[in-house]
Amino acid sequence: MLLSLATLILAAVLIYISCELFVNGIEWVGRKFNIADSAVGTVLAAFGTALPESVVTFMAVAFGASAHQKDIGVGAALGGPLILSTVAYAVVGWSIKASQPEGPAKGGLAVDGGKLARDQLWFLSIFAANALLGLVAFPGKKFAAIVFVAAYAWYCLREMRSTAAAGEKMLEPLKFRPRQRVPETGWVLGQTFAALGLIFIGSQLFVNRLELISASFGIAPHMISLLLSPLATELPETLNAVIWVRQGKVGLALSNISGSMMVQATIPSALGIYFTPWRFDEYLILSVAVTMLSISFLWLTLKRGRFSAGRLSYAALFYLVFAVAAYLCYNLSVQNLVMDGWFR
Repeated sequence: MLLSLATLILAAVLIYISCELFVNGIEWVGRKFNIADSAVGTVLAAFGTALPESVVTFMAVAFGASAHQKDIGVGAALGGPLILSTVAYAVVGWSIKASQPEGPAKGGLAVDGGKLARDQLWFLSIFAANALLGLVAFPGKKFAAIVFVAAYAWYCLREMRSTAAAGEKMLEPLKFRPRQRVPETGWVLGQTFAALGLIFIGSQLFVNRLELISASFGIAPHMISLLLSPLATELPETLNAVIWVRQGKVGLALSNISGSMMVQATIPSALGIYFTPWRFDEYLILSVAVTMLSISFLWLTLKRGRFSAGRLSYAALFYLVFAVAAYLCYNLSVQNLVMDGWFR
């Protein structure tokens, strides 16, 4: 147990250091290729950090030897948006309050609220279609996966065509070339991909240790796949946002979260739709409902001009509601199984 805990801590440290390298490298990638700051967060950073967990989902649903493994893959595909829409956004809010206690307008945020609101609405539309497919069955359902991949491709194209130019603000020196004011493109790409590799290693190590510790306490696999594993797999996105907030780049932090949500709502879900029956049980339906409620709350806050670090922090309450409801649902199902056994 002590070894697992120590490994868990070391994995978390590795992920944080890797994220420091990644956000530094990805900003230089945006500068080198003249990509708008918002697209750096919504597309480059989001896709990069989501790629390792998308590979894990692919391995589970495409090559899983049992229905249980495929179920875990589906749970991971829906658990990602749940964590990002609740815990990740809340962590950003807490980070802003901690780093800017006397922030603009007593907690108000100087971000493009209109664009952020549109991103949430776009996510809600995609995720609602995703959820509807989880409740029905029909011939050729798996080919709906193509629509989700196409939707993400269109989203990326729209973001990359942003009229905003790449930021002119000074960037921190590239970690791999700290003495060069403008590093070579090869070093920029090398650091970025090396950081992604370390993030992948750290994330997998963190998830494996977390599952071992959870199993030792008798936590059900279903609870692990929806409640605990996504907390670990979404750690890179969350830490990226925290690092950007610490650097005063709140817009990049929020863009990274919203862009990561778009990845999670399309690519892993498309894999699940194509390789599994994609039918939701009560736990998955609950996770979908809570995710949509949290994003709806955020969208309404943005539309009413009341967006602030404090209100962003409230997103954590939705995850708490989900955790309590899932726990009660699990206990009820166990009691029903016991009762069935008594009466047979």
